[in-house]
Amino acid sequence: MMLPRKMFLDDMFDSFLESENPKMKCDIYEAEGNYNLELDMPGFTKEDINIEFNKGTLTISAEKKEEKEEKEDKKYIRRERFYGKVSRSFYLGDIEEENIKAEFKDGTLKVIAPKKDENVSKKVINID
Repeated sequence: MMLPRKMFLDDMFDSFLESENPKMKCDIYEAEGNYNLELDMPGFTKEDINIEFNKGTLTISAEKKEEKEEKEDKKYIRRERFYGKVSRSFYLGDIEEENIKAEFKDGTLKVIAPKKDENVSKKVINID
């Protein structure tokens, strides 16, 4: 079976345009006193994802393990699905870490990180 020439040209140019480590595409915006992060994570499940907050930095990591199939009659012509680990970190500063919420639906991870009220954390120091 002849494979279309376009398939090989796509591979050649894609390798120049894409990075070796796939990144989770992310939108970050501020609304209603929260930092909102929306990350595209197609192919991952909720169980594959880990979220940590440490010293002002939110780290989102995920691992997709390759499904091992031992079929000798199976010969791949092209494999594009990603297997492995990915991680992104975002400095958010001073937020209410006990109120961070996350939701994963339809391949999109949404994280809401409430900002601390700046007026509450401000302290006036008297001079003696």
